[in-house]
Amino acid sequence: MTAWQQLARRLADEVEADGATAWRDALESVPRHVFVPRFYVQQADGAWTETTSRDDGWMTAVYRDRPLVTELATTPEGHRVTVSSSTKPGLMVRMLEALDLHAGHRVLEIGTGTGYNAALLAHRLGSEHVFSVDIGALLVNAARARLTGLGLAPTLAATHGADGWPQHAPFDRIIATCSLPQVPRAWAEQVSEGGRVLVDLKPSVHAGNLVSLTRHADRLEGRFLPRWAGFMAIRDEDSAPETLVPAVDLDEETRSATRLDPLPWSSLVPWFLAQAALPGKVTFGYRGDKAVFSTNDGSWASVGLKPDDTGEREVRQGGPVRIWDAFEAAQRTWDELGRPNWDRLGLTVTPDGRHRVWLDAPASGIGWDLR
Repeated sequence: MTAWQQLARRLADEVEADGATAWRDALESVPRHVFVPRFYVQQADGAWTETTSRDDGWMTAVYRDRPLVTELATTPEGHRVTVSSSTKPGLMVRMLEALDLHAGHRVLEIGTGTGYNAALLAHRLGSEHVFSVDIGALLVNAARARLTGLGLAPTLAATHGADGWPQHAPFDRIIATCSLPQVPRAWAEQVSEGGRVLVDLKPSVHAGNLVSLTRHADRLEGRFLPRWAGFMAIRDEDSAPETLVPAVDLDEETRSATRLDPLPWSSLVPWFLAQAALPGKVTFGYRGDKAVFSTNDGSWASVGLKPDDTGEREVRQGGPVRIWDAFEAAQRTWDELGRPNWDRLGLTVTPDGRHRVWLDAPASGIGWDLR
């Protein structure tokens, strides 16, 4: 047994101990290091360090159950940002298990990235049943070369994932390894009735989760997965995503106070539910000692990062919609409902584009329409 095979077996043991078992053979058989010849780690000061196959510890790090940033790009402002990564293997396997794949299924992957997930799928299903797209042409070309070197030949293309791949439809399963603000209608049209779509639905940063949807004649419908996960947002162009910093005048505002933590990931479900009352995507960032939220219509809110001696944080808001008020209202509703976790939430997507989030069952009468 080679060194990488020993490490792959240890990785499979780690993933299996976390509850994922059906993909053990694929984890042991597909060499992850082939798909991750280098990775980057961001330091406390924001700088990135690179580790390659020439560095000690590279291979050991590749076979740990953790995500690895594999590609960076530079924005027009000069910032280095992540444009591709290799997903944490344990999360990858949980998603593949949620797809409920069977022999003969045709799968479309949105977000080829390094090609490792496509390799796992091709190992299990056969290359002829696996299709994968990514907006990054260089990413797709590199993934194709790696796959070919292992004797695998899934069908790949550099194209916008929101369009699916109509030339090869219908598919039995569609899986997205990037986040989207809404489920594209093209996917519903390209997945067979009874098929599944698994996507990280996030109307705003951190506002959402993985949801598994079944294709019915008149809708996509299903539940959110119990454990939260997050992916990079889908890119519209093969370039570095724009760096968005909230631009608001904090001197023009109304003031109040809150006892809630302003960081979205501290209250994931309420932050998601609050999107139903907000005017589109909310941008999040920092301004000194404040967390700042803003939307395209000019609405904004700033909340102090540190509470005072009484446990309160200063809130400032401006614009047409009071963003923080909407979040606090969602938090109160969530508390009144017994603080349901993700597995009690579901989603129905209809042909007119409506995204209806519901509690426990579609007909429960408790729901939120996402904007």
